[in-house]
Amino acid sequence: MRWGIVIATQDGKTLFSRNPNGRFIPASNTKLFTTAAAMAELAELDHEAAEHPTTLLLAPRPHGAPDLILRGSGDAVLSDDAACKTDCLKTLADAVSAKRLRHIHAIIADDQLFADERWGDGWSWNNLPTQWGTAVSALTLNDNVAELTVQPGTHPGDRPTVHWSAPDEGLTLVNQALTVPDGKPELSLEKKPGDTRVILTGTLPIDAPVQTLKIGLDDPALSTARHLRSLLRQTGIRVQTIQVRHRLTKTAADTPAPAARILATLPAPDLKNDIRHLLKVSQNLHAELILRRLALVHGKGSTEDGLTERKQVLTTLGLPTAGFSLYDGSGMSPYNRVTPQTVIQLLRFANNQPWGADWRDDLPLAARDGTLAHRFIGTPVADHLHAKTGTLAATHSLSGYLQTTRGQTLLIAIFANDIPDDLPHPTKIMDDLVTAVAKAE
Repeated sequence: MRWGIVIATQDGKTLFSRNPNGRFIPASNTKLFTTAAAMAELAELDHEAAEHPTTLLLAPRPHGAPDLILRGSGDAVLSDDAACKTDCLKTLADAVSAKRLRHIHAIIADDQLFADERWGDGWSWNNLPTQWGTAVSALTLNDNVAELTVQPGTHPGDRPTVHWSAPDEGLTLVNQALTVPDGKPELSLEKKPGDTRVILTGTLPIDAPVQTLKIGLDDPALSTARHLRSLLRQTGIRVQTIQVRHRLTKTAADTPAPAARILATLPAPDLKNDIRHLLKVSQNLHAELILRRLALVHGKGSTEDGLTERKQVLTTLGLPTAGFSLYDGSGMSPYNRVTPQTVIQLLRFANNQPWGADWRDDLPLAARDGTLAHRFIGTPVADHLHAKTGTLAATHSLSGYLQTTRGQTLLIAIFANDIPDDLPHPTKIMDDLVTAVAKAE
């Protein structure tokens, strides 16, 4: 196991270090870099979001029913949940109903605002069908996951009863799970990229509560169009077909927009609030969408443009380019490398920015919320550490701001890489170290 640790004061004094300039896989500590760049350019991102809202357009055809064009904006919180208040797909469906249309030829799902790069460089293939590795698109609904509810069968040996949250998702379930007399739920979903079959395996005790499993979707734009079709059908509007327009190049839209008029637009999302959400719960898809929003500031919405913009912003803040090599927005890529010392510099520089206090508060709070809700409970660190966690295969990280029992705020960056399977979980070592630092005189 390799450790990289730096503990420092806000004014630049290093109190402890181990391998401070070693290069480590940061996992979700990558989100510190992505969101810091986004906070630094929040005004530009808000402007771009206002310029490119989620839009529904009506496109007449020479003969027959018109088409609907659903144009994506990169909105990470677009939803068709019954409790949706603002960024709601139903708002767009209602606009169609208000026109008293009864027949639509095609729903055209257009996600060409971003290049068609659905997964990051180096992402592990087995992560792609999961909620953590789900595909990225400018047209994304419900975090681009499908939910499957599973409840025990009537008798041991029966197949569990299953139900998709959205039956019109185009997925075929192969139910290989079994109801068993006792034990604990052990269910999993398997899906190969590009395959519509989802295999449910494992066991579910007969007295177990209903389980909810999530699966990532390959084509977010297609999924969103299917959900819109379902909403329209509920109001009696027939939809003949669905088409999808992806941008296969990194420079400009491949398919010219047809003549169409706007039926409805949705308000620009609250990006600052989304940054808080993605940091608290470590939401990978939202981080990738923020990276692609950065790509629109001086680029054309490709991943490469986003990586370039983020690097430019961070070097302007003063980070050394040799201290970080990042290939995605979320930290799913095992190609990513950072040094603990560079993370300390990022924390220090951010703390001196006008947005620094808000960004610090957006990080999970020890023993209270987010990915730290169940760590440091009953210790002096509870309520006194704002930090970002990170977890990937054989990798753990923890970086942020620690207030000691003496009232001093320290910067910490702790990385463990190349963790053998048979060693104790490194988070306990990390937590014990942070607790000891918090109590030190």
